Amino acid sequence: MASYFDEHDCEPLHPEQDARTNMLLELARSLFNRMDFEDLGLVVDWDHHLPPPAAKTAVENLPRTVIRGSQAELKCPVCLLEFEEEETAIEMPCHHLFHSNCILPWLSKARKQQQKHRLENLHGAMYT
Repeated sequence: MASYFDEHDCEPLHPEQDARTNMLLELARSLFNRMDFEDLGLVVDWDHHLPPPAAKTAVENLPRTVIRGSQAELKCPVCLLEFEEEETAIEMPCHHLFHSNCILPWLSKARKQQQKHRLENLHGAMYT
C-alpha cells in the first residue's frame, strides 16, 4: 500500500510546521466530530443571547446611498447579490452597503423570526 505522501505526490511538512498543522487538524477533527465546546465555555446559545435591537432612531438615521456606476458591481454582504443601478442601499457605519430588506431585520426584533423562517426554508430545500 502506498503512503499518503506518495499517493498524493507531496512531501511531509517540516518538523517546525508539524505542531501548528497538528493543532489545526485536531481543531478540524473536533469540529467535524461535534466536540462539546460547552465544557470550554465556547458555546453561545444565540436563540437566547441575541444582542438587543438597534435603536429605532439610529436605524432611521443610517445614510441611504443610491447605487451608481461601479457601485453596481458591489454585493450585499447578507444575500451576496449585486446591487442594481439606481437602487437605494443602506450604508452602515463600517461603510458596507446593504439591501434594506437584508439589514433591517437584523437591526430590529424581527431577526429571530427571520432566522427561524430561513432555517425552515433551508431544511425544506435540503430534503425535497
